[in-house]
Amino acid sequence: MDSKNNQIHIDKAMSFADATQFWNERFDTQEFIFGKEPNEYLVDQATKYLKKGDKVLCIADGEGRNGVWLAKQGMQVVGFDASDIALAKAKQFAKDNQVDIEYSFSDTDSFAWGENAYDAIIGIFIQFADPQMRERIFQQTYAALKPGGIFILQGYTPKQLEYKTGGPSLIEHLYTEDLIRKLAKDFQVLELCSYEKELSEGPRHTGMSAILGLVAQK
Repeated sequence: MDSKNNQIHIDKAMSFADATQFWNERFDTQEFIFGKEPNEYLVDQATKYLKKGDKVLCIADGEGRNGVWLAKQGMQVVGFDASDIALAKAKQFAKDNQVDIEYSFSDTDSFAWGENAYDAIIGIFIQFADPQMRERIFQQTYAALKPGGIFILQGYTPKQLEYKTGGPSLIEHLYTEDLIRKLAKDFQVLELCSYEKELSEGPRHTGMSAILGLVAQK
């Protein structure tokens, strides 16, 4: 993949084993491909809506940059990912930062979400999900949040196909405000906005980007 095109090319729905192989190939480097700093949108919204002691689930936490930051804020963090290579890096990153995170080697369908279990659930660039999986994730998230719980989501919009600075190459994996509002119909939407911003999140998310942010409450 050249430096001018950081898009992820997913052309079909993947089994757990296929997803593991796909993401392991990308995470199998000493470099943190999405950087070690937390996502800026997450930091901004967590500062507003979350607090020390909250139990937080990070969907597909990858190499752990977001989960580790949340744990360093005093939150109880649970995370999962379909890449065991990414999880090994995340566990070491947590150890290096002297925090404990409960990680599971799972995808969104095999993870045991539970019900009314979390104060917040985080989905940062989880656009490996096709439309059917995406709908299931919203349903799983709603069920797993405690009443009053917060869902923080960030992803790319269709204009990202012009920038090609990260994210999937398939338009059906991208977010529009109308799409997200429909998916979040059971939630109270607290914030929903689309914007363009220069990202610097490791080699895979670098450059001007077209993104969307959601904060919703159960």
